[in-house]
This record gives sequence, C-alpha cells and structure tokens, in this order.
Amino acid sequence: MKSVVLCGSKRFKKEMGEFAKNLKDKGIVVYEPNLYRGGKEWDTLSGDYKRYILMGLTHDHFYKIKKADVVFVYNKGGYIGNSTTLEIGYAVACDKPIYAFEEDIEEGCRNVLFTDLIKTPTQLIKRLK
Repeated sequence: MKSVVLCGSKRFKKEMGEFAKNLKDKGIVVYEPNLYRGGKEWDTLSGDYKRYILMGLTHDHFYKIKKADVVFVYNKGGYIGNSTTLEIGYAVACDKPIYAFEEDIEEGCRNVLFTDLIKTPTQLIKRLK
C-alpha cells in the first residue's frame, strides 16, 4: 500500500483534510500533520512546556515524512510557511519525492525541490503507481 504525508500551513487545515479524505477513500495511507491550535490554554503554558509540545509535534511530523512513500505540500496560492519549509528540507534529506499543489510564490529555491505540481488526489494517486 502506498502512502502520502501531507505538509502545509494551518491556514489550509480544512482543504488539506478534504484532500486527505479523497486519498483515503481511494485506499491510500495518509499521514496528516497535527495542526495544533491551543487557543486559550496555550497562553497559560510556560515557555518550556510550549517548547516541549512544539518539539514533539515537529518530530512527530518528521517521523511521518520518513515513513511515507511521497510528500505532498498543500500550498494553495503558492504559500509555504517556515514549518513547511523545514519539512521540505527534511524530506529532501530523506530522499523522498515531493509534490506540491502550486509553485512557490516567494522562494524559487523551494520550487526546484518539487518533483512535480499536482492539483487533485487522482493525479497524485497516478504518481504512486
């Protein structure tokens, strides 16, 4: 069974969820990021505890990248934030194919790391075969 890890900004949580559901409905194993939104509780945590949580979330997603066959960057409008940039770098270090939704609008250096641009779950599934 082929697997995909999704990477992207919290601002695309809903769209990434829909993309993931479409892949899962077709039998693809999908690893999704934990797009944590702490809300009011976050503000009550100490700096050390926030760091511990963020470290755990980061390493958890690195583990998912390592397990997956391919990486898909959901970057609607070409937006890629800091965390996703870090994840792209890790995926390159793990020698994973990286597909993206759109070209990067800010940094051409990230574009050269993409294997190809993919607009739909169906297109991505074809690449997995």
